[in-house]
Amino acid sequence: MDLSVVLQSGVDMVAYVVVLVLIIGITALLISRRTNISYIPLLIIFGILVGPVFGLISHDVARSLFEYVRVFGLFIILYAEGHHLWRSLLVKNFTTIALLDTVGLLITAIIAAFAFSWFFHVPFVVGFLFGAIISATDPATLIPLFKQHHVDRDIETVIVTESIFNDPLGIVLTSLALVFVMPQASSAHIVEAIANYITLYPAAIVYFLYEVGMSIFLGVVVAYLGYFGIRKLKLRKSPYIEILALSLAFGGFILGEVLLASGFLAATVIGILLGNHDDFFHDTTPETTSAINRSIDFNDTLAMLGTIFIFVLLGASLNTSMMKWDVLIYGVLIALIIVFVARPIATLVILKKWGFKKYLFISLEGPRGVVPSALASLPYSLGVRYHDLNMIHWGEIILSATVITVLLSVIIETVWVPYLKKKLLDQPVVESTPT
Repeated sequence: MDLSVVLQSGVDMVAYVVVLVLIIGITALLISRRTNISYIPLLIIFGILVGPVFGLISHDVARSLFEYVRVFGLFIILYAEGHHLWRSLLVKNFTTIALLDTVGLLITAIIAAFAFSWFFHVPFVVGFLFGAIISATDPATLIPLFKQHHVDRDIETVIVTESIFNDPLGIVLTSLALVFVMPQASSAHIVEAIANYITLYPAAIVYFLYEVGMSIFLGVVVAYLGYFGIRKLKLRKSPYIEILALSLAFGGFILGEVLLASGFLAATVIGILLGNHDDFFHDTTPETTSAINRSIDFNDTLAMLGTIFIFVLLGASLNTSMMKWDVLIYGVLIALIIVFVARPIATLVILKKWGFKKYLFISLEGPRGVVPSALASLPYSLGVRYHDLNMIHWGEIILSATVITVLLSVIIETVWVPYLKKKLLDQPVVESTPT
């Protein structure tokens, strides 16, 4: 029977896409386990194959589903990643992480903005939007990568923790960049209101600080309420703790968005506090710890599903007409600039503390991944929503350049880890055996 006849309803189509994406996901994970190749580029490549190449998933369906997946999948990923941020190691390396996630993040965005604006002949604010989108590094790639290659624990902590924090901060920076490109966006109205009392750029800074501060405050409040609920309601058995944990993630995200802060950052903070409940809450019990650990395992599974759906649907939603030769060539050049110029310059702020070799290792391990992929189609989608032809055109270029950057950075910066580890960290090349 013809597939188009079978898949007549929207429900049938969604079920078909879900099954196909799950098959692709397990295939990519199995290949990754056997070959030690990161599964992130495999997911995107498989998505491109089933989407624009063979047409197994239509462009419109992939794009529609991606708009939902990129939001819900992303905050679950950030929530789950927050659980694995150890307070002790964070405190030990706080200065380095803070510099990388503030000065480093902004420098990366600015250099990427100049490169994008110069190659594609667009206004700098459009380039800065691309720079903000691509500024965050990817813990989903780094965590399994360093586990496989047994990198020095302090170095691993700095790079992974930086990536966990700069994910939500990159999202906040992107929302700020949209203020200057799309004045009709809701966040732009807030900045304009503040600018009535101060000038535009100070207003943007104030809005950025509000988003960060309010998001952290909401995350702390929701985490404390959630932990109180776990203790008092004695939710120690499945599925109660898993349901509550998921409710906390959704609740923190929604509160952040309603109060015009960052729901993504709020969800990350909730994850950090619950993941370090022994440090932040002084009345922990073995039963409470066991319950929270079960919820962490549950959230990790959801995060993996979110990662699979984001990357596969990103590839499937690409329009081959976007990949013109000039976009492809310039996209590759921009990706190389981000890897070999922007990242090393952005990490110069830690050179004095860590020494040249360790600095160089940190500077050469900053692959882009989930957050840039999830944000890649946002400018194009907003252009369609507000009937902004310029934003539609710029959004197509931003989407293409982001995908190229993610693919190249992940491939390059995963392949050379054993060599960099041996040459820069003086560690022997010892890899874990795939299971």
